[in-house]
Amino acid sequence: MIHEVLIWPDPRLKTKARPVAEVDAAVRKLVDDLIETMYDQDGVGLAAPQIGASVRIVVIDQRPQVDPEKPPKPIVLINPVLVGGKGTAIWNEGCLSVPGEFEDVERFETITVRALNREGQPFEITDAAGLLAIALQHETDHLEGTLFVDHLSALKREMIKRRMKKLKREMISEGKSAREIIRERDQAEDSEEAPHAEGAL
Repeated sequence: MIHEVLIWPDPRLKTKARPVAEVDAAVRKLVDDLIETMYDQDGVGLAAPQIGASVRIVVIDQRPQVDPEKPPKPIVLINPVLVGGKGTAIWNEGCLSVPGEFEDVERFETITVRALNREGQPFEITDAAGLLAIALQHETDHLEGTLFVDHLSALKREMIKRRMKKLKREMISEGKSAREIIRERDQAEDSEEAPHAEGAL
């Protein structure tokens, strides 16, 4: 089932998620809902708190950005723990809970994580790099009540918060999703720029 993704600022996004006590049928159903919602939103990752479930579950699939021709291959991480990071990387991040916003964030360049899979079996991802490393850090941040905007300056964070509040008001008044509003806004900006582009040499 596809769920609504919470948009910051929402207090539920700032709550530390509780560990999963047992990987049972209800947990696996939540995992499947997370995966379905992530793909519906064209996301690379999604954490359970983003759909209002305050438990430590994350799903990730970097394939749509890295190799969209390949079939879906989601990674499920239940009770993930980051056990080691190396180096430094600057990555231009966005978030399904902060739609339309992208900012540079400093992260570990490689990361090692331990977790349980969908069946409750332990596994480890060692020295993940690139987009996978960033997604692992970004999504596990959500489990601690941290968003990528929390890594920004207070000024940038406040500006983004104002835009998110405005977006929420527009969603209510226009009865549209965040994606619809942002898409219409982008199309309007493109059409305004078009006459100038046609005359450029």
